[in-house]
Amino acid sequence: MKSIYKTKEGKKKCLELYDKQLKKIGAPYEDIYVDTSFGKTHLIRTGNKAGKPLLVFHGGNSTTAYNLLLCKFLLDDFDIYAVDIIGHPGKSDEVSLSSRGYSYGKWASEVIDKIGFRNIMCYGGSFGGGVLAKLMCISPEKVERCVLEVPSGINNAFPISSAKMMIPLIKYIITKNEDFIIKTAMYMTNGEDIIDEDTKDILKDSFDNVKTKVAMPSNTDKNRMNKFKAPAFVLAGEYDCLFPAKRVIKRAKEIIPNVRTYELRGRGHMHILTNKEKQMIIDFLKEL
Repeated sequence: MKSIYKTKEGKKKCLELYDKQLKKIGAPYEDIYVDTSFGKTHLIRTGNKAGKPLLVFHGGNSTTAYNLLLCKFLLDDFDIYAVDIIGHPGKSDEVSLSSRGYSYGKWASEVIDKIGFRNIMCYGGSFGGGVLAKLMCISPEKVERCVLEVPSGINNAFPISSAKMMIPLIKYIITKNEDFIIKTAMYMTNGEDIIDEDTKDILKDSFDNVKTKVAMPSNTDKNRMNKFKAPAFVLAGEYDCLFPAKRVIKRAKEIIPNVRTYELRGRGHMHILTNKEKQMIIDFLKEL
């Protein structure tokens, strides 16, 4: 099995950051490991055990620990099962699946079985939104309702849209000048204030220690997605260079029968949700 990390020391550093950021969520948690036909998968269970269960998928080349910092607003209301996407940084097996086809959906479907649910609410952002989209196609009956935030897998932009990011990234790799991390991230956001210490740490870790995955989950098939009848809420960034709202929202309305959409106006791929938007997500997930 080829490692997803550049070096053994890089893997150690990545997992150290994982544990450091996990402690920052400020809530009790437990580790869960399940076996799937694709490999061993790790999840963090946290939040409110009296709340409704919610399966959460993180972004690509990122981690569950960092994602939980972004999703702290969900912890009071939901029993969170935050899964380390297989083949990505974290504590699941280093088995890389194809971004094309529906392997990620099949893996996610098995995860739901293994943690003991017939169906469960789901939340996925970016790459994780694409994994969730594949799951909606493979096992629509297992997703009770779902939120897809700036998701891949609906209507991805052409790769040229993000090609400019490679210039400062290459400069960072050559010089290790951390200013170039900020410049790389600026192509994915609309304000430097979004790049806090934790975001900078996860970006640096990804560039330094992880064999970055560029390919995102491919667009889902309309006929497959049409079989998903549960409520879905799609949020997309107006200036997202990877999955722009204009493309994503239009196609989401075409392929997802029971969809609600929302444009994150003035925001890019990396963004900050307002308190009103966080409450919208909570209210959607708690609807009967």
